[in-house]
Amino acid sequence: MTFRTVVIAIVAFAAGWTISLPAQPGRRYVTPRTPADTTAPPYSGAVLAGDTLYLSGTIGLDANRQVPDTPEAEATNALNNIKASLEAAGMTMDDLVTMQVFASNTADYDTFNRVYRTYFTREFPARAFVGAGPLLYGARFELQGIAVKR
Repeated sequence: MTFRTVVIAIVAFAAGWTISLPAQPGRRYVTPRTPADTTAPPYSGAVLAGDTLYLSGTIGLDANRQVPDTPEAEATNALNNIKASLEAAGMTMDDLVTMQVFASNTADYDTFNRVYRTYFTREFPARAFVGAGPLLYGARFELQGIAVKR
């Protein structure tokens, strides 16, 4: 809501006028979960609010829910998870504005970057690569991000 809209609303309220403010953008959930989903972790994969997509953390387990043998394979799987969530929201990797990479071992930085570079055709998003210690299931990487439709 802009400052001008707030001022108009205050004046209208004080004068007893009835006005209609623009509707706030709704939310759409990508891979939603609710309290009824007792066998799944308590979070949704991504939430689209307006043109902004908030991506939950994701790791790169393989089809057998195991950590792949190599950091390259795990980085690929994790980035494919991010890409799939973006596509489900009608976006691409180039819509990412920021990414956070949590790494169990910062020695994997260069390896991760070699894979990461291949996912973008435009400018890279802002990013942090953080040494995080142990990650769930012994993963090397967990990725989280925010995207805004271009």
